[in-house]
Amino acid sequence: MKAGALSLSELNDCLRGPGLLLRSGVFLIGVKSDLPDLPAVLHRLYAPYPIEPDAPFADIRIQLKSWAGLRAWWNGQGRIWLEDDSPFSTFPRDTALPFLEWGINWCVATRAYHYLLLHAGAVANNGRALLLPAWPGAGKSTLCAALSQRGWRLLSDEFAIARPADLAIVPFPRLISLKNQSIAVIRDFAPDAVLGPEYPKTRKGTVAHLRPPDDSIERAGETARAAWIVFPEYRAGAGLQWQPMTKTQAFILLSRNSFNYEKIGLRGFQTAVGLVNSCACYSLCYSDLEQTVAHLNALAAGQIETPRV
Repeated sequence: MKAGALSLSELNDCLRGPGLLLRSGVFLIGVKSDLPDLPAVLHRLYAPYPIEPDAPFADIRIQLKSWAGLRAWWNGQGRIWLEDDSPFSTFPRDTALPFLEWGINWCVATRAYHYLLLHAGAVANNGRALLLPAWPGAGKSTLCAALSQRGWRLLSDEFAIARPADLAIVPFPRLISLKNQSIAVIRDFAPDAVLGPEYPKTRKGTVAHLRPPDDSIERAGETARAAWIVFPEYRAGAGLQWQPMTKTQAFILLSRNSFNYEKIGLRGFQTAVGLVNSCACYSLCYSDLEQTVAHLNALAAGQIETPRV
């Protein structure tokens, strides 16, 4: 059963009652909320996601609710609760969706230690994964969004999840969080894409969320084999710059772009080494999305020579 099969009224009742149990890849996410603006946006953006109302447990449970107290009520504040804990400050109630998404990210980053969690976008082409590790602001989410609208399967725009046992990249096809100028860029690049409302009052500026293509959500049980690691950097007005990287350079950067590399010890080291050794590694500077997508399509088609470094 998919979330879109629920009426808006039924979805609202779930959120206010037992909770909405959403499946995204390997994670089952339980959401409860009494915030008035959240049901409609979840109904639109999460419509293709499976729901499991009878599941006995969830990997993540998040509750967003109005914050008590006269000042908080007057200012329209909400708060996130993770089980019985509330590790975050209050937030404006009309920005509930961004805070829900960030709350889910926080839970995965601090709990899923049976995986190596890379701060990277990940997309797949014919079963082969392209990893895009980058610091915030480098344009990885914009590039993931563009590739997902041109036939690549979205695995994740925030976490590249690597399974230590076999180095498989595990899908987690969440909403893609676009920020500031990237919102208009993707609207122009993919006019038919499903985008949610813009939220101008967040700590990251204006944020909007792109729903992944249905195919990416429906195939969230299919892992992919890492084939390429590309470190992207968006630079306004720059021509496309593409350079092979040595395995040593790629390993250093990859280990730095991880949420839990040090915390999982030897498994983290071995997984990172295995990924680097199994991939062709490059750095990419770009500004033109169409040109960059065409270049990465050529990479997937075997039209770009694999470096011997």
